[in-house]
Amino acid sequence: MKYIFLMLVLGFELFGAVIKSPVVSVNEDETEVTIKIEKINVGMSGFIVHKIADNHTTILKNAVIVSFDEESKIATLKLSEYNIFGNSALPSAKWHVEVGDTVLLAFGYTRGLLIAPTEEIYYRIAKHSNVQWVHPDIFATNLSFSGHPTPLREDFTKISVSSSIGLVYIYLDNIVYSLDAKSFKILTTASVSLVQEKANLPFYTRISEIDSNWWGEGSNELEDYESHYYFLIAKANPKNRKLYEIIKNGDEKLQYILKEFDIKE
Repeated sequence: MKYIFLMLVLGFELFGAVIKSPVVSVNEDETEVTIKIEKINVGMSGFIVHKIADNHTTILKNAVIVSFDEESKIATLKLSEYNIFGNSALPSAKWHVEVGDTVLLAFGYTRGLLIAPTEEIYYRIAKHSNVQWVHPDIFATNLSFSGHPTPLREDFTKISVSSSIGLVYIYLDNIVYSLDAKSFKILTTASVSLVQEKANLPFYTRISEIDSNWWGEGSNELEDYESHYYFLIAKANPKNRKLYEIIKNGDEKLQYILKEFDIKE
């Protein structure tokens, strides 16, 4: 057991520092850039930082690693609009992403949200890492504001922004999945051997009840812990064969999730 948790701790601490790398190419419509880097995980997210004057920079775009060529050491990043601090009262500018701009990755990766089915599992995992945990009570409170007793992918994005969370960890069937909080891509997995009793829904939290909307996605009470979180992860990782095999060989109740994958048998 100590060995298993040691591996888990080491896996967590792989993401302890912000990664910076200059842009080496930009496509014509500024939807993709490339960087040269020794090693990187597909799915890691960050920003494009542009220098506008001495000692002054601005964030232009969100960026997510979509591919990495181990031979050439070239990583391709998909860009999207950065509007976290958007405010119509502030002046706008027309700066463009350029070669030489800085890609900032793994920002906030020292802070995480752990989704676990029971209190015991939550604390067994949480106490064996140096991650700065944002307590699930905060997430549950945010879900009440949104009226979502069943957490949606967008709810994880919102908490990642409001609480500066870089990583989401989800425990499922003796595996902890570490996910980039924005892309929801699987970065690492760690096996743990823990006995699970009946799951608290939608996850372990000390909040006794999460308010719900009258209608709409996420407004119903969550009925099954494993099915829901496997579905969310599979939706964001359609080409992940390891996850595909886990679900394919898993409980019959999970088989409907297989249609979310783009995997050739």
